[in-house]
Amino acid sequence: MPLHKRWSEESIPVEQRPSWPVLLEEQQGIVDTRQLRAYGHTVADIEANLEAGRWQRVLPRVYAMFTGALSRSAKIHAALKYGGGHAILSHRTAAEEWGLVPIVEGPVEITVPYTFSAVSCPPLVIVHRSRALPHIAAGTVPPRTRLTDTIVDLATSQRTPKLATNTVIDLASRSRVSLRALEECVFLRPPFRYRPAIRHGLALLGGGLMSALEVEYKQAVEDAHGLPQGNRQTPFEVKGKVLWEDVTYDPHGAAVTVRLDGRATHAMADVAFRDRMRDNAAELADRARLVYGWHDVRSSPCEVAEEVRMVLIREGWDPTGSRATTCRRCGQ
Repeated sequence: MPLHKRWSEESIPVEQRPSWPVLLEEQQGIVDTRQLRAYGHTVADIEANLEAGRWQRVLPRVYAMFTGALSRSAKIHAALKYGGGHAILSHRTAAEEWGLVPIVEGPVEITVPYTFSAVSCPPLVIVHRSRALPHIAAGTVPPRTRLTDTIVDLATSQRTPKLATNTVIDLASRSRVSLRALEECVFLRPPFRYRPAIRHGLALLGGGLMSALEVEYKQAVEDAHGLPQGNRQTPFEVKGKVLWEDVTYDPHGAAVTVRLDGRATHAMADVAFRDRMRDNAAELADRARLVYGWHDVRSSPCEVAEEVRMVLIREGWDPTGSRATTCRRCGQ
């Protein structure tokens, strides 16, 4: 049997040699079989490098030209190479790339055309399929689903309809995506799961999230846990301006303010300025204040209720004779 002749850069056509190191740098040392063959690597050379431990097989037809752990970027390149030329990042991975959710260790999620043969290969890659791939791809590097489609995809991947509703509201609130763009996305490409729940989330956003959040706070926090009914939209004058607080408990002997904030971040300078004015006024008036968002109230109402109860008692509310109510979640 003839000895294997080890590959060298002389194996690359002259006109392609300058692009080889650029390719390796751009793809974090990740290559697929097609690229290796294009740059002069034979099947025997690939196997020899794997057997010698110089390279590692990451996924079928995808290799890392180094040993050791793969970086997140290398994993992303490997998943996209495995998915084929039209694969794009989607679901949780796309949300991480958009900055919607924190980056965590886990499989890279990609979406490929419906007819492609790639299948999920845990723990590195999860493969989804779409017939509308050209319409949902954003022109980013690396490629990923559009912001609107990413939000809808994450909503459809939740365990329950309620979590799907929460996901739409939470991610839409923390991004700059417009409600109209989300509604158009759902209309043109209706989600296959939780369609009513997702549309309900959009309706809450369109109808005024704050009103929905106030209702949720009253029902899931106050009513379910026997807390006193706070006053809604209490006016306070600050430097000649009338500002409104969402919930106050002064009639119950406690100078406590609860603010219900439907936004994850305040992108507008005037909103941030208004909130600073309210904070300063509350501090000067020696008022206790608590702030909760949609996710807090929907996902952890019992924890919110316990915090509100503690502050109310500390500030003077007497729970004796309060409504006898037992929460179905926490039993309190």
